[in-house]
Amino acid sequence: MTLPRPLLLFTTSLAFAVILLGAYVRLSDAGLGCPDWPGCYGQISPWHAGERIADAHSADPLGPVSHAKAWKEMLHRYLAGGLGLLILGIAILAWRRLPPTRRVLPVVLLVLVVFQALLGMWTVTQQLKPMIVAAHLLGGMTTLALLAWLLLRERASALPVGAPVLLARGLLSLVLFQIALGGWVSANHAALACPDFPTCQGTWWPSVDFAAGFSLRHPLGELGIEALTAIHLLHRLGAVLVLAGTLLLAARLARTSPGAAAALLAIAASQFLLGIGNVLLGLPLPVAVAHNAGAACLLLCLVWVNIRFAWRSP
Repeated sequence: MTLPRPLLLFTTSLAFAVILLGAYVRLSDAGLGCPDWPGCYGQISPWHAGERIADAHSADPLGPVSHAKAWKEMLHRYLAGGLGLLILGIAILAWRRLPPTRRVLPVVLLVLVVFQALLGMWTVTQQLKPMIVAAHLLGGMTTLALLAWLLLRERASALPVGAPVLLARGLLSLVLFQIALGGWVSANHAALACPDFPTCQGTWWPSVDFAAGFSLRHPLGELGIEALTAIHLLHRLGAVLVLAGTLLLAARLARTSPGAAAALLAIAASQFLLGIGNVLLGLPLPVAVAHNAGAACLLLCLVWVNIRFAWRSP
């Protein structure tokens, strides 16, 4: 027996939506729209906590709390909660229907989504600590990738001759690392540390401080420009490596699956251009959210490539 395909498809789509909404919440400075967890000022919704939100906003009109921000934050929590319940249902169905070897991935997903909930709580209670914010983003992307893997693995077949197994697996790992770097850039507000492109601060290699930039203990807002520049530059270098790896993989795929090669190239090129647009346009919200969507699409495409060309079904 197998898991219901419509359920897997809907859950994967919801995970994608939760990631985009999470990016929108983070980038619109609404991450502390409700400064407690799981409710909002101890209430089930911002509507019920309206008086407390109004008081907080009046006390600090430029602060992180407002009715609009509270609704953004809570909507993300509602959808994430729904995603968690769906993954719980998938794990229960897998335990009842699937043989032991095929239960592992659903159980891993369930453990991951529970940890994601904890990270969501700590994101608020620890006041947007960069390490937790970045881990929360990476956890969301990993959840999406595993759901897509679960959805697609039922149709995995024998590998074609000359399949680029190591290259496909390596690029998937590199993209996950690049997503983690992107989360670190966003969590530390380092996206505009280099306001020009292809140079950075008018030079090819400005002064950087990698030790401070990648210290895991610093609070938000305490890094100097050299540390922020180090974070930004490493993410740029990662983008170049991802693009180069995509070109290599697409060249290999073009021999047997030109459609897959073209899709992979289109997504990677669009993502690279969105990154440049964020820098040159000063991080506009639509472009920044689209950059997160591009990362998720590239990840999904590489999961499909790995299922189709680099993984054997047991």
